[in-house]
Amino acid sequence: MKPRPIIIDTDPGQDDALAILAALASPDLEVLGVTAVAGNVPLDLTAPNALKICELAGRTDVAVFAGCDRPLQRDLITAEHVHGKTGIDGADLPEPAASLQPQHGVDWITNTLAAAQEREITICPVGPMTNLASVLQASPELAMHIREIVCMGGAFFAGGNTTPTAEFNVFVDPEAAQVVLHSGAPVTMFPLDVTHKALMSRHWIQQVRALGTRTSIAAVGMLEFYERFDVDKYGTYGGPLHDPNVIAYLLRPDLYAGRHCNVEVDTRSGLTLGMTVVDFWGVSGRPANCQYITEVDSDGFYALLLELLSKLP
Repeated sequence: MKPRPIIIDTDPGQDDALAILAALASPDLEVLGVTAVAGNVPLDLTAPNALKICELAGRTDVAVFAGCDRPLQRDLITAEHVHGKTGIDGADLPEPAASLQPQHGVDWITNTLAAAQEREITICPVGPMTNLASVLQASPELAMHIREIVCMGGAFFAGGNTTPTAEFNVFVDPEAAQVVLHSGAPVTMFPLDVTHKALMSRHWIQQVRALGTRTSIAAVGMLEFYERFDVDKYGTYGGPLHDPNVIAYLLRPDLYAGRHCNVEVDTRSGLTLGMTVVDFWGVSGRPANCQYITEVDSDGFYALLLELLSKLP
């Protein structure tokens, strides 16, 4: 079977890094390119971080593009308190040998979609959705060329992780998330409601360490730094590994379950700004616009991720 062509839109971030590594390890996915956006840390860090992760995986052939350095309408909010000053603290990765592509990430996504067939390209936003929203605002007809948008973002039943009601990726650029949800392209969303049901265990991290590769050693360093924040915050035995769920879903959709329903983003209210309002029970009469994932086979997810990491150098 021909590999599924995808674009990874990202703000690395340790969990973003694991998502990129997982995608690059799979023969069933063709990573057409990686676009960076400002989010967990500013763009001048997320873009080179994406290069570093591709080089860690031995994939210098993957083109990396710098995209938007701020949200559509708001000042940038970052999360160094979670991810460290570099965004990928815990792994001492060398400066990338490759360079960023000269083209702006939004322009590259636009051109890639324009050259694609109808419903051909899957886009995986695992950070604020500014880049993709910029494409869809300028060229809404390109939504017909998108097979599926599979994104990490949002929260409803679990509450928020940035405000009481808002998840970070959506809170950083709520207007962008609302554009994506109303683009007409099929959207599958991985919110905190599902990612908080897939927690890393000490045993699993030790299994990654036991792989003994340069990638696994770097991954463990990042994961051990990254999970300490959530363990302290939530009092759980391990931290959630949000973004790799997007890649796992592309490879093993049977690991997940959810509901096709209406999802709207609050772009106006102070107290609930950035909240994803999920009509899970169909009470609003608004048309469904999102496959909202709420269930995961956590053991299956981590087994798959370990298998993928084992394929990397």
